[in-house]
Amino acid sequence: MKEQIVTLFDENGEKINFEIIATLAVENTEYTILSPLDQKNEEGVLIFKVIEIDGEEVLENIQDEEEANLVINEYEKLMDEEK
Repeated sequence: MKEQIVTLFDENGEKINFEIIATLAVENTEYTILSPLDQKNEEGVLIFKVIEIDGEEVLENIQDEEEANLVINEYEKLMDEEK
C-alpha cells in the first residue's frame, strides 16, 4: 500500500509531513489519524475531524478528550479485526 502524505503547518508556520494512518467514520463523522514522518517531531499521532467547508475537506482539531477516545477505541477495534 502506498503511503498517503499530507503536509500541515505548525504554530510557527513550519511544514510538517504526516502519513495518513487511517480514515474512519465514527457516529456518522469522518476522522483521520496522522503520524509525523519526521522522527524528530515529538507530536506523536494526531487525530482530526474531517469537515467540509465550501466544498473542500478540512481537518479540524479535536478538543474534546471523550471524542478523541471514541475514535481511538474504534481504530483499535479495526486493528483487532485485521489480525
